[in-house]
Amino acid sequence: MSGPGPAPPPARRPFLSATWRYLVMLNYEVDPDVLRPLAPAGTTLDLWHGRALASVVGFRFLDTRVAGLAIPFHRNFDEVNLRFYVRRDVAADDVRHGVSFVRELVPRTAIALVARLAYNEPYRAMPMRSITPPGLVESPGRVSYAWRSHGRWQSLAATARGAPATPAPESEAAFITEHHWGYTRQRDGATVEYEVRHPRWRVWSAGDAALDADVAGLYGPQFVGALTGAPSSALVAEGSPVAVYPPRRIGGVDSARGRQRNA
Repeated sequence: MSGPGPAPPPARRPFLSATWRYLVMLNYEVDPDVLRPLAPAGTTLDLWHGRALASVVGFRFLDTRVAGLAIPFHRNFDEVNLRFYVRRDVAADDVRHGVSFVRELVPRTAIALVARLAYNEPYRAMPMRSITPPGLVESPGRVSYAWRSHGRWQSLAATARGAPATPAPESEAAFITEHHWGYTRQRDGATVEYEVRHPRWRVWSAGDAALDADVAGLYGPQFVGALTGAPSSALVAEGSPVAVYPPRRIGGVDSARGRQRNA
């Protein structure tokens, strides 16, 4: 009579859990030569029908917990970020579609500090405010996120239109919302990879999309041309609970030869 089988591996525990709500996503076509130098080691640009895209995204963090613990006065807050899309080809049947961030804005210094220490993410703390529905609704209307920088309020906003729907798998909206990995360059040239799990989001089409921002001051002069015009597309995503898992290093730099190496 055989004994019990091996114990199952322990379930992974998220580093961070939260609910993300009312994601305003303004999407811009960017010259690939602007984005390629920013792609972390081990990744390449993930193109949408041959186009390199970047998105300015504003959303609400709700019921935020780090390692399962709620931090007083840091559970509910706004974030605005500029992200672009990358991929990591691990194997023929394992292609990881992810994002990398140019800048992330939050209202609390402690939040920015934790993110920089844990992931080396490019967070910056500054005063922020938003206009979003108080709860989950079918017609959120105008949604806006604002931050104060260089002596003035800046913002992004869009108006949700129609009924929310799950985007078709091959649509641009699915491409924008279904990247489940994060990649961040480290100070030594390595990259950390982390998984972000969430169900598929319903999205609204968006009208009257607007970005009023000091693009050069926030993101660098190389983004001025792309981000000062109208976005190529815009949407508002409903959001959901999310789980962000601990980072894993996937590459580094051989200091003796100054050559990049990847896991």
